Amino acid sequence: MSSTTKKKMLERVLSLRRGAQINEDGDEEADESKTKHISLAMRATQYFTRPGTGITVGYLWPSLFITLVVLSLVSLFIHSRDLVCVSSVSSFDLNSRLRFFGLDGLDSDFGSLGVPWCRSKHGKTVEWTSKDLLKGLEDFIPIYETRPIKNNMFGMGFDHSFGLWFMAQWLQPDLMIESGAFKGHSTWVLRQARPDTPIVSLSPRHPEKYLKKGPAYVDGNCTYFAGKDFVDFGSLDWAKLMSKYGITDLSKVLVFFDDHQNELKRLKQALKAGFKHLIFEDNYDTGTGDHYSFRQICDQFYIRGGGHSCFKDSDEARLRSRRRKFWDKAVDIEELCGPGETWWGVKGEMRDDFNHSNKKITYTQHFENSRFVESVLDVYWELPPVAGPSLTHQSRYDPARVTSPIVEDGRFGLFRRLGLSNLDNSVFNGYTQMVYLQISES
Repeated sequence: MSSTTKKKMLERVLSLRRGAQINEDGDEEADESKTKHISLAMRATQYFTRPGTGITVGYLWPSLFITLVVLSLVSLFIHSRDLVCVSSVSSFDLNSRLRFFGLDGLDSDFGSLGVPWCRSKHGKTVEWTSKDLLKGLEDFIPIYETRPIKNNMFGMGFDHSFGLWFMAQWLQPDLMIESGAFKGHSTWVLRQARPDTPIVSLSPRHPEKYLKKGPAYVDGNCTYFAGKDFVDFGSLDWAKLMSKYGITDLSKVLVFFDDHQNELKRLKQALKAGFKHLIFEDNYDTGTGDHYSFRQICDQFYIRGGGHSCFKDSDEARLRSRRRKFWDKAVDIEELCGPGETWWGVKGEMRDDFNHSNKKITYTQHFENSRFVESVLDVYWELPPVAGPSLTHQSRYDPARVTSPIVEDGRFGLFRRLGLSNLDNSVFNGYTQMVYLQISES
């Protein structure tokens, strides 16, 4: 074999062993295994730029590629505005941001710790639907923006204002009664729902007293039992008052309670008077609040998530401990359970009168209370949150203890189209499970 032939064979062997070759410009060329996966775009580039194609567009593909990248970035920016918004307030740190995207198991998992629900006698529910609620939101937001009391601290926020307005408008009562008026915001909401319907307002302090310090609302078509004329709801002669207003059908009366009294007591008083339609503003969760509520009463062992464990190493205890770090009204086992592992009401107490009266009750009494409520209950409906916490930036209620919101987390497009994004975040931080009851004697 000639030396020339041997030299050629050696070069062939060496070329097979090389991982890459060096081109004339000193750049490394891809090996065969990589060129098998060459992209369609790269092949197009090679076609357009190789000699003999008759196409003089050597820089066409790089230009097209840059254009596509720019268009993609613009599109991503536009669509990202409809992604979940996360609060920038101090209470929402990096962990809470991760929570909203479900990266640590603390995302807005509505109802995961159980939602107490009072059972009605015949399984009836409300007539309105989620579509009706959405339509109502669209109508109510412009009304709410005209409210006279912009800063209603310690009073109703947007969620409950909407709920009261929506139900009053839907039920169309001939008379509206409110127990607890504060500065008059709830009176104003009722008036927006029913412009010509008379209102009876009971409140220890007359709303006009607040006018001396700032915005308040006093209604011209309202009979006030307030201030020096105050009469408690349970002490008023309702038969005489109904006769004065010409009310013969008590199913045409709507009663709204925002007075922080034992709700079981108010239920019995309303039954005695013959009223059928009741709304309770502060339907506090088990372990929270300054009065005994229906949500507490109906938090029973036969309810999913009801009948709580006070065992410190339980799954519930661990979950509550984690959630306590993120939600103001979430309670851990230490806050939920009292002496002897009493979890009902607030540590085994039936609270009343703005927490001025704390009566200890046994679980047997608590269970009997739930049986009584269910015996007179035709309808029980809790107002859902207006929107998910990633949209409203609220930090008060724990989503694990409530039903899914009207506008769910992530639906920022809908949140914005309804006009909710125009409202200050502070108006959403007052949700306490407002509840509507329709009742009748058993």
